[in-house]
Amino acid sequence: MRAVSATALLAGSVVLGAGAAAAVPSAAVTPSALPGASARPDASAFSDASVLRGASALPEPFAGIAPEADVSHHGQVLLWGAALKVRMRTENHGPSNLTGVTVRVRTSVALAGRQELPQSCLRADRRTVLCRTGSLRADGVQERRLALELRLAGRPDEVVVRVDTLWNGGATDRNPRNNDHKVLAPATGDEYVF
Repeated sequence: MRAVSATALLAGSVVLGAGAAAAVPSAAVTPSALPGASARPDASAFSDASVLRGASALPEPFAGIAPEADVSHHGQVLLWGAALKVRMRTENHGPSNLTGVTVRVRTSVALAGRQELPQSCLRADRRTVLCRTGSLRADGVQERRLALELRLAGRPDEVVVRVDTLWNGGATDRNPRNNDHKVLAPATGDEYVF
């Protein structure tokens, strides 16, 4: 591994702004022309390891910024007797990729005691099922499909189903309208879209 001096790092950082270099006199791009810099920087102020670490990491003010993603859930809810079907697709419209999303499905009526759930799902309480999607790329092309066939504790005339994102890896989602849904499904056997 080659050691990098502070002078070389500063000189190399000027190349990143090469588009503006034509408008800046060449004397202004030397390390000694930087505000507060001496003609010869004190190399003892930097260890080569700290310079390399700083070159590969985000600057301190940006280190804690969360990624941004736009998760969306769309699908249908159908209630017939004690059977509740929830079918949905989950997508990520970016700009950041996600390692996984946890979808929460809540019902206004308690679920029956035993449920046969997909392998990616678990029952959180009497009215809630949680399902993981797996990773989602940021382009919106990749989607994860989920099909739940739930049994309710009784035979209600209607049920309210809430679908939302419980976890998305800590990403900021500035468009929650497409991943937070509340659907009223009467017991008609018809599909109600969200």
